[in-house]
Amino acid sequence: MSPDRHPPAFLATQCKARDIIRMSGSQNFAADPRNAGALVNLNGRLVPRDAAKVSIFDGGFVVGDGVWEGLRLHKGVLLFLDQHLDRLYWGAARIRLDIGLSREALTAELHRTLAANGMHDGVHLRVMITRGEKSAANQDPRNALGKATVVIVAEYKIPDPELAGRGLRLHTASIRCTPAHMFDMRLNSHSRLNLITALLEAIDAGADEALMLDPLGGVSSCNATNFFCVREGEILTSSGEYCFNGVTRTKILELCRREGLAIRIGDFTLDEAHSAEEAFVTGTFGGLTPVREIDEHRLSASLPGPVTLRLRSLYESLKNDYASMR
Repeated sequence: MSPDRHPPAFLATQCKARDIIRMSGSQNFAADPRNAGALVNLNGRLVPRDAAKVSIFDGGFVVGDGVWEGLRLHKGVLLFLDQHLDRLYWGAARIRLDIGLSREALTAELHRTLAANGMHDGVHLRVMITRGEKSAANQDPRNALGKATVVIVAEYKIPDPELAGRGLRLHTASIRCTPAHMFDMRLNSHSRLNLITALLEAIDAGADEALMLDPLGGVSSCNATNFFCVREGEILTSSGEYCFNGVTRTKILELCRREGLAIRIGDFTLDEAHSAEEAFVTGTFGGLTPVREIDEHRLSASLPGPVTLRLRSLYESLKNDYASMR
């Protein structure tokens, strides 16, 4: 039976089984019992997880109408906070969503949430902003009742340490990344169905994550992270026109320039990715995660590859330097 003909119950069972047995995506983390008692910031109220509820008429629930941001707490400091807030407020402005809080007020809420939970390190935060409750369950933003829903979830989450030696298996999905005039990939929207569909294809192929191409067939990004590969001593990554506006991606590009590493930012082909010596993906949660295989093409470098290892070390130093100066 082809994947598009699997009934939903079958797909759910298969996804769950693979997650337990073989899935090792860049978002993989070990459960931490401390999270069960962590308080959630819901519109300024600090509430237990099981009390953190929104209306079924909330625009985020009805049509995915909202934006979000992921942040890391490292040694008591929210890493690269200004860049993350820039992206969040830019995205909200693009969809004409009034967050209802200034940057300073939202920052204060982030710190209040962390303080209430006694959190200092190894924490991942997700800030979720939706258009709020609506008068009817439809997509028209004019039916919003006027106040955004603002949620801050802070959890103890450490990337799976085994991934550094195991690496990711990627599968190229048929779902393409889109240009800004269709659906801007730089926008951290709650609407992620295209990316989820790409990931489901990868899971059905026995891979960990989906590699996605741009409309012209060039390599763009993965379903949740940005993609880099190393070929003949040169680091390759996409132009950025069709991929996520990654804060970690930007930091890695800055490190490459600072260290004088050869890098090509622009179009490159899937064949070039297949023949790369090493590859890695970047994201706020996982930092740099190595890749071992792309479409069953095993990359030749040991894991993590030498360039990946060097950049991981440089990135860790950057994080520590940033934290020490705050």
